[in-house]
Amino acid sequence: MRLLEEQIRKYGVIHEGNILKVDSFLNHQMDIGLFTELGQEFLRLFDGCGVNKILTIEASGIGIACITAQQFGCPVVFAKKSKTKNIAGPVWTSKVMSYTHGVEYDIIVSRDFLTPADHVLIIDDFLANGAALTGLIKLVRDSGATLVGAGIVIEKAFQHGGDNIRARGIRVESLAKIKSMSLSHGIEFC
Repeated sequence: MRLLEEQIRKYGVIHEGNILKVDSFLNHQMDIGLFTELGQEFLRLFDGCGVNKILTIEASGIGIACITAQQFGCPVVFAKKSKTKNIAGPVWTSKVMSYTHGVEYDIIVSRDFLTPADHVLIIDDFLANGAALTGLIKLVRDSGATLVGAGIVIEKAFQHGGDNIRARGIRVESLAKIKSMSLSHGIEFC
């Protein structure tokens, strides 16, 4: 998606450790016009798949998931990173290792909001090693829901998480795929 690639080139900042900061338009300050374009593209890619629920993980994926859900006309469920008093009753749970934060945490979704009747599209901002996406896939599978696929805004293709998940037969559509990035050479897209 050319518009997204232009935003990444213009506003993305590369840091040591393969970190790409896009917080000026994607995951801290949010460009809602861009999000609308992203949501429309996810609808184009997954239209006709029976999506009736969008699943994401807190926190950075929520905004994108909401705008995408608006395009599909369905609700968003986000996996929480800790159980709160607001979640009563049984939950689906999975462990996820955060690449950015370097910690493992449990993600949870109330069993009330992820059921065998659901056709789920996972939406997230980044795909690198695939840990978050793998955790979300486990939640969908454990619930008995149908996994339609995953829509990713930015995939770091050089980290191979997307390749590993696709090798499991799961449809992953990334709107921008980064082939390589470095402080000295910038960003190269696939």
